[in-house]
Amino acid sequence: MAERFFEDDPEFMDELDKDFDDSLLEDGDEDEDEESDGVADLSGLVHCPYCGESVEIALDPGSGANQQYIEDCQVCCRPWLVSVSYDEDGTAHVFVDASDDHDSDD
Repeated sequence: MAERFFEDDPEFMDELDKDFDDSLLEDGDEDEDEESDGVADLSGLVHCPYCGESVEIALDPGSGANQQYIEDCQVCCRPWLVSVSYDEDGTAHVFVDASDDHDSDD
């Protein structure tokens, strides 16, 4: 919208183009030592307590900082009790246990 207003003033547009620093748009200036990018983990790698296979599972940070739910192994189809907790920086800690090791009243 502002461009439409100022496009009628070629001198202003030329001056704006001269003052604009294109190097600010390059990715090379990012700090690679940052610990967090502000985004919570969306997946976690776990080992099935039944078959021992490594499985990557999807995580849902929108469901809270501490979660517990049942999910089946993608390899052997046996049920897990999945426990997920998120740190303040969005790092997820994911643990799986054999679901049949827990009473349904837990």
